[in-house]
Amino acid sequence: MQDDSKRSQLGAALRSLRKQKGWTLAEVSRRTGFSIPTLSKVENDRLSLSYDKLIRLSEGIDVDISQLFTPVNAGGGGPVAISGRRSVNRRGEGERVPTSNYDYCYLSTDVNRKKFIPMIFEPKAQSLEEFGELVRHSGEEFIFVLEGEVEIHTDLYAPLPLKAGESAYLDSSMGHAYLVKGKSPCRLLGVSSASERDLRAAMEAGVTPFAASKSDVVAPKPKRTRRR
Repeated sequence: MQDDSKRSQLGAALRSLRKQKGWTLAEVSRRTGFSIPTLSKVENDRLSLSYDKLIRLSEGIDVDISQLFTPVNAGGGGPVAISGRRSVNRRGEGERVPTSNYDYCYLSTDVNRKKFIPMIFEPKAQSLEEFGELVRHSGEEFIFVLEGEVEIHTDLYAPLPLKAGESAYLDSSMGHAYLVKGKSPCRLLGVSSASERDLRAAMEAGVTPFAASKSDVVAPKPKRTRRR
């Protein structure tokens, strides 16, 4: 059971977060599966939630569970407490995920529900024919060239070459592809603002956050010929 102070923080925090996002109780209900009366009781400190329901609520409104217990400004300016989260990546650490077009190293994987997803990745394809269809996903992304040279292709702009020390910021819903240029290895630091939920869904669908893997394309089965 939550004590009264925790329950009070939950109600005020939920109301503040909902208003920040411009959502009605009906929209939160749609996203979380909780009824409108239940959410109203929570916001008015007349109902507490079990841990599993708090997880369901935080995932539904796409916030870290800690934000549901963050003190709110008296003036209604939203949660103000510092979460204190920190993650350190040592040399050689990270979750490595190879795909046909990129080799990824995901960073700070010990932090759940991050505001943005950091990674280091290496492009493999040298042409659009080799890369395949341009990739689109939610959010925005920033890339910084650590080593080598990359050429960014999008469906709205001319190809953009970048060398080590240069960077770019783009809308991830715009079709895009990163191609390695020259014979030298190319390494990029990438940061995506897409939610972890979207990235997990993309991974489950066989698509990585920055690229679609050609190995995930299922070739049609050959038609069987009937023997006479």
